Amino acid sequence: MAKPTPPTLPSELPVLPLRRTVAFPLTLQPLAVNRPVSIDAVNRALGADRLILLLLQDNDADDPTPEDLRRIGTVAVIRQMAKAGGGINIITEGVARARADVVTRVGTSMRAKITSLPEPYERTIEVEAYVRRIQELIEKTLSLTTGLSEELRAVVMSIDDPLRLAYVLATLIDMKPADKQALLEESDLLKKLGAIADALTREISLLELKGKIESQAQQEMTDAQRQYYLRQQLKAIEQELGEGEGNELAELRKRVEDAKLPEPIVAAARREVDRLARMGAASPEYQMLRTYIDWLLDVPWSVMTPDRIDPVEARRVLDEDHYDLDKVKERIVEYLAVRKLKGDMKGPILCFVGAPGVGKTSLGQSIARAMSRKFVRISLGGVRDEAEIRGHRRTYIGSMPGRIVQALKQAGSMNPVFMLDEVDKVSVGYQGDPAAALLEVLDPGQNHSFRDHYLEIPVDLSRVLFITTSNQLGTIHPALLDRMEVIALAGYTEEEKVHIARKYLLPRQMSEHGLPPEAMEITDAALRLVIAEYTREAGVRNLERQLGTIARKVAARLATRPSDAPPAEKTTVDRDQVDDYLGVARFRKEVAFRTSRPGVATGVAWTETGGDVLFIEATLLPGGNQNIILTGQLGNVMQESARAALSHLRARAEELGIISPEFLAKHDIHVHVPAGAIPKDGPSAGVTIATAILSAVRNRPVRQDVAMTGEITLSGLVLPVGGIREKALAARRFGIKTFILPALNEPDLVELPEEIRREMTFVPVETLEQVIKVAMPESGKVEKVESGKVSSPVESGR
Repeated sequence: MAKPTPPTLPSELPVLPLRRTVAFPLTLQPLAVNRPVSIDAVNRALGADRLILLLLQDNDADDPTPEDLRRIGTVAVIRQMAKAGGGINIITEGVARARADVVTRVGTSMRAKITSLPEPYERTIEVEAYVRRIQELIEKTLSLTTGLSEELRAVVMSIDDPLRLAYVLATLIDMKPADKQALLEESDLLKKLGAIADALTREISLLELKGKIESQAQQEMTDAQRQYYLRQQLKAIEQELGEGEGNELAELRKRVEDAKLPEPIVAAARREVDRLARMGAASPEYQMLRTYIDWLLDVPWSVMTPDRIDPVEARRVLDEDHYDLDKVKERIVEYLAVRKLKGDMKGPILCFVGAPGVGKTSLGQSIARAMSRKFVRISLGGVRDEAEIRGHRRTYIGSMPGRIVQALKQAGSMNPVFMLDEVDKVSVGYQGDPAAALLEVLDPGQNHSFRDHYLEIPVDLSRVLFITTSNQLGTIHPALLDRMEVIALAGYTEEEKVHIARKYLLPRQMSEHGLPPEAMEITDAALRLVIAEYTREAGVRNLERQLGTIARKVAARLATRPSDAPPAEKTTVDRDQVDDYLGVARFRKEVAFRTSRPGVATGVAWTETGGDVLFIEATLLPGGNQNIILTGQLGNVMQESARAALSHLRARAEELGIISPEFLAKHDIHVHVPAGAIPKDGPSAGVTIATAILSAVRNRPVRQDVAMTGEITLSGLVLPVGGIREKALAARRFGIKTFILPALNEPDLVELPEEIRREMTFVPVETLEQVIKVAMPESGKVEKVESGKVSSPVESGR
C-alpha cells in the first residue's frame, strides 16, 4: 500500500542551518538556536506559517554561506518556542523531505526555493522481514540500556509505519551526521532499513562492551569515589525534581511583599509568581515570565521624591545654572507656586524650541535640580518604531518595555523630570508612528493611565514633568504640538555671550583642562573677538569649543615647562593674541563688500541654527523676453515670492522710477541667492528680492547698513513674518544699523534685549514704497515713512 503523499509545501522557505545535527520527517527534534542567521530564520517562520527548512551544514562555521549547506533536508513546522538567554529553544516536527534548488542569503536572512521529495513505498515481504529484524534488535538494545522507561519501549515497539520507524530510530541511535544525512538522502526504503539494522547491531556491540568495562570499574571503585559518585547522583535527582527552585520562588514572594506596591500591582505580581511556581525551569515560558516579574518589581510604582516647593530657592538655583532665559524660569516658578497652594497639580508639558547650543538640554537638568527631582533624558532623534515608546508585547522574542517605563526604572521614582530630546526628529517607519504613541504620554488628560504593551498595566505619568526639545516646530506632529506649551529660546546677544563665557563656560573649560583659576585670564576684548570672528551661532556651543582650544594650549605650555623652571606667571589672553591660539579668523564682516554694487540687497532669514543674513543679488540680462531666472537652491515658496515681487515692480514701474522701456520688454531678470549648496525657502525674502531687482534696474546700490525682512504681495503690501528676534540678533552680528520689518511685527520688538534696541534703528513699513525710501533714499538719508517715523524700538514697540 502506497504511503499518502505529503501536504503541499510553499515554493520558498527560510533556511535554518544545523551543525552536526540531521532532522528527519515524521519525528520531533529539539534545537538550540543562537546564531543571527538561525534566529532570523526562526523569526521569519513564526511570522508566517511556522514552516522552516532544516539543512545540514558541512562545517562548523559560525556564519555559514549557502555553499556550506547540503541540498537535501527536512521541511519542519515549529511546535514550541522559548527564549533562553541570548538565544531561542525550539521543538520542530518534520513534515517531509525537500530539495533546496536555490539557496540565497541577504544579510542575516537565508532562504531557499524548494522541491518536495515524496517517499512512496510498497509494504513487501522484504520490508516486513527488515521490520521484524529491527524489532528484535530494539528489544536487545533496550535490555542492555538502563534508565529507559517502559513508556519509551512501548512507543518504539508500537510504531507500525516502516518509514517512520527508520526515522525515529535514526534520531535515537548514535550515528555520525554524515551517515544520518546519507540515510535522509536515500530514496529506497529497504536500504534505509538495512542501514538502521547495521547501526543497531553496532550499538549492541558497544553497549555490551560498555557494560563489561563498567562492571570492571565498579569493582575497582574506592569508598571515596563511590561517595562522590552518589553525591553527584543526588544533586542531579534534586535538580530533576525541581527542589532547587524553592529558594528562588521564596525570594520572589518576599520581594513582592516588601515592595509596598499598589494593590492592583501586588495582585498581578502574586498571580504571575503563582504561575511561575507551577511550571518547571525547563518550560519555554519560564524565563520570559521571570523577566516580566522582575520588571513589575523594578518599576517604582509607589516611590516619589519630595519636591522642593520653594519658588524663591528654585529661582536662585535656575539663575545659578543659566543666564537669561527668563520665560522658562518664570514658568517653572509659577508651577511651583501653584503646587505650593494646590498640592495635586499635574505636571506641565513644556516644549523648548530654539537653535542648537542655546541651553535646552542643560536647562532640563537645572530644572530637575531646582525641584530636587531625578532627571532622565530620552533621545528621540531617529526613532521610527512605535514599540520604542509603548514597548513590545510579551509574545515576541526579546520583548521589553518601552523607553518611558525603562526611564521610570532608571529614575527610581514616579515623578522625575523627563527630557524628551529632539522631538522634531521623530520619523515614521513601517513599524508605526512614534509621534502617535507620544500623544497619550504627553496628554495630561490621558497619561494618568498610560498602558505599556509589555506590562499591560496602567502606569501613572501624571506626576512626571515632561520637557521636550526641538530645533523647529514645522516637523512636529500637529496633534502632538497642540498638547505642549511651547517656550521659544532665542539666541544670545554678544553681551550675553560674554557674560555666559565669563561666568560659566571659561571656568568649566579651565577645570576640565586642569587649570587653576589663577593660571589664565581672557580679557573682554578677546572674548568679543572670539565671538565675532571665530563663531557665528545663536547659542554658545562653538564658543565653548574655542575657549577649550585656548585652555588646551595654555595647559600644554604649562605641562612642557622644565621641572626646575620658576613658577609660571598668569597667562593673559588679549585681543591681539587670539590669533596665536585660534589661528586666522573664520568670519569677517562682509556686508560693505557684498553690497558695494547695485543689484544687491541684505536680507535676514530664520534657520534651525538661529538667524542668518542673506545677500540677494539681481541683474538685468539684455535681449531677453521678460523672463525671471532663479538660482541658489530656492524652494517653491521663495520662487513664488520672487515672481510676485517682479510682477509688482512691472505693474508699478512709473511710481517706482522705472521708466526704461527696455526693462519692460527687452530684459530678463536673474535673481541669485549665494551659498547655492544650502536649500532656502520661505516668503520672508520677498521685500529683499524686490529691493535687489529695483537696485539693479535703477543702477543704484542699496544702503550698506540696512537689512530687511517681510513677505510681499502683488499689490506691494508688506506682510508679517516670524523669527524677528533671531533675525535682529543675526543683523546685529553682521554690523547692521537699520532694520526694516513689517509694521504688523512692530509689537515683537519689545522682546528684543535692551542693548539691541539701543544700538539699532528699526523701521516698521507697510508697503514696498516705504522700504525703498529707507533702503535707497534720494538724499542719502533715512526718510520718514507714512506708517510712522523712523525710530528705535523703544518708541515704536507699543
